Amino acid sequence: MIVGNIHHLQNWLPEELRQAIEHVKAHVTDATATGKYEIDGSRLFYILSEDMTEPFEKRRAEYHARYLDIQIILKGQEGMTFSTLPAGTPDTDWLADKDIAFLAEGAQEKTVVLSEGDFVVFYPGEVHKPLCAVGAPAQGRKVVVKLLMA
Repeated sequence: MIVGNIHHLQNWLPEELRQAIEHVKAHVTDATATGKYEIDGSRLFYILSEDMTEPFEKRRAEYHARYLDIQIILKGQEGMTFSTLPAGTPDTDWLADKDIAFLAEGAQEKTVVLSEGDFVVFYPGEVHKPLCAVGAPAQGRKVVVKLLMA
């Protein structure tokens, strides 16, 4: 897992991740419609969405097997739980078809609060729970970049 801000990218950030973030910065504006956008076909693309956050206890944890996530907060604030331990047995396993599995929660979850411009990177197998409300549930806008790793 990596946490940072799109306006202060560090030199140690892997070049392909930096380029993907720079692409989003150059191409996504307030006027950009929600939806899926390809950068390099199915190998590298992003999804722009507007969603309501929910209380932590209502959100389910997830992980992916093939794709890395770069989750970039464009508007609003979002709590993101994560686990540094291996994923447990999923209650919903769609890894083969949709590259996502769900479980109630990660082991020993920790939480980071992301604000506008912040991003978090989750590698395949890293359990995370996005869209957690910080205070009252609120509307947010974000990009999730997906990079094929396997």
